[in-house]
Amino acid sequence: MSGPFPLNAWYAAAWDAEVGRALLARTVCNQKLAMYRTTEGKAVALEDACWHRLLPLSMGRLDGDSVVCGYHGLVFGPHGRCTHMPSQETINPSACVRTFPVIERHRYVWVWPGDPALADPALVPDLHWNDDPDWAGDGRTIHVKCDYRLVVDNLMDLTHETFVHGSSIGNRAVAEAPFVATHGDRTATITRWMRDIDPPPFWAGQLAHARGYRGKVDRWQIIRFEAPCTIAIDVGVAPAGTGAPDGDRSHGVNGFVLNTITPETDRSCHYFWAFARNYSLGEQRLTTELRDGVSRIFREDELILEAQQVAIDAHPDHRFYNLNIDAGSMWARRLIDRMVEAETPSDQRVVPIRPAA
Repeated sequence: MSGPFPLNAWYAAAWDAEVGRALLARTVCNQKLAMYRTTEGKAVALEDACWHRLLPLSMGRLDGDSVVCGYHGLVFGPHGRCTHMPSQETINPSACVRTFPVIERHRYVWVWPGDPALADPALVPDLHWNDDPDWAGDGRTIHVKCDYRLVVDNLMDLTHETFVHGSSIGNRAVAEAPFVATHGDRTATITRWMRDIDPPPFWAGQLAHARGYRGKVDRWQIIRFEAPCTIAIDVGVAPAGTGAPDGDRSHGVNGFVLNTITPETDRSCHYFWAFARNYSLGEQRLTTELRDGVSRIFREDELILEAQQVAIDAHPDHRFYNLNIDAGSMWARRLIDRMVEAETPSDQRVVPIRPAA
């Protein structure tokens, strides 16, 4: 293994709009990529190192559908094979660079850094709200200097909203409300309902804007983790007593916080997020305001996570203890660990020492 992450998985490497007719350098799971689009619009991801002298191909240029190395001019096609060498007619048959499986879905360009024979399109995480016409929204990317699993922990336990985001989406009800944790082979879900509460500032404003309502609400947070690192959070509020806990959300406002975290290195990650809503769909100004507002909220998380990583690095032997609120992150980590273990050769696996019977 090259790090604390599975390689046989789809990872968002870029927003679709980021990949175009210019070379884009990006690192995914410690693997450096050079990404671009062919003249027909197909996204390509090549190993970002020339076969000849290892100069990053991203420092070169495009010529049609091929990449020209910026050092000695070797040319590599979109399938990774060298098609031209300077000053010679014969091309060394070993001259090629690795290509990575790529698929575009839900506004992201996904890359499979593991065994290409296992790259099943059906395993792309479900973030369909990002391009569903019944939902409107937008998002951004945060480059976070921390282990990607810390971001997963943060999203699986939203009680931190009470203390980190008290001026926007958090209030005391989040930390005090009971929750239900469930899990499957690749998923873990935390469901929390807060009934007849005062809404936090963000949700009070959304409900007043879309429905003209001010008062007590029923609030929900349903966090669904899909291994290895995608989390879709079903969130919203409705006027208290109008049936939202029983399935009728028509009187309220509903959003999805869409998150997929891509390990860059062992201590950094690309955090792709978006906020989608199913109300006031035609209001582009609201879309922009929500994107910018959520950016400010997530900046608070970024500061916490990077400070946490610094503290972890300074205390490498510290043991963490789990609370009840950590149930979701504990299950998420177990599912990640299972994927990592499945890719680890049996002679390299750590066998736990157990007391004799």
